[in-house]
Amino acid sequence: MKFLVFLGTARDSTPPKPARLGVRVAKAILASLKSRYDKHEIELIDVLDYPLETIFKPHFAYPKSKVPRELDNLAEKIASADGFIMVSPEYNHSMSPALANLLNHFGSSLFAYKPSAIATYSAGQWGGMRAAIGMRTYLSELGCLPVSAMIHVPKAQDVFNANGSAQAGVDQDSWFDYFDRTIKQMVWWAQAAREQRAIVDPHKLIGDFKKDPSQRNVS
Repeated sequence: MKFLVFLGTARDSTPPKPARLGVRVAKAILASLKSRYDKHEIELIDVLDYPLETIFKPHFAYPKSKVPRELDNLAEKIASADGFIMVSPEYNHSMSPALANLLNHFGSSLFAYKPSAIATYSAGQWGGMRAAIGMRTYLSELGCLPVSAMIHVPKAQDVFNANGSAQAGVDQDSWFDYFDRTIKQMVWWAQAAREQRAIVDPHKLIGDFKKDPSQRNVS
């Protein structure tokens, strides 16, 4: 199967230090996935790799011939993925605005009927868990329902190095075991959803909301 790991940190400034702490967490999760789930295709989607226009215009609002290539390529990746891991810092008890902005450029039909996993982190003691609670509602609205187990990494700068490896004195296997609880749930649901989509196309069964808001209430 194919899974996308979205990295939601965009702030490359300090303080606090180190900048872009989420890179460490994302690399650690990627290392865990590659070491324990190597039969699956894993790709990192970094918000900084997708500079967006100042004026918001979602992918589906462009004429097909004028869609920015970066958005079109990412739309294809999202559509072909079987699940998503969302890695986000916590800003004012909320998820990363940069991550929400990137995801909001795409219709929920690309994400729908696939599972997601939430991974948050912080430089402090709570590990971003307050942002994670809000992310449950947000991801559910996108249609990629988050699995019950979540990943939280408090004081991430003391846990992982810049390359995602464990700091000296930190048990990397224990962290990978912790990640596993969430990843195994996501993989299980992704497999189940993939098999069911092959039997029944949910987009044809229910119909996607694409053009007019009244479609939400079509009888």
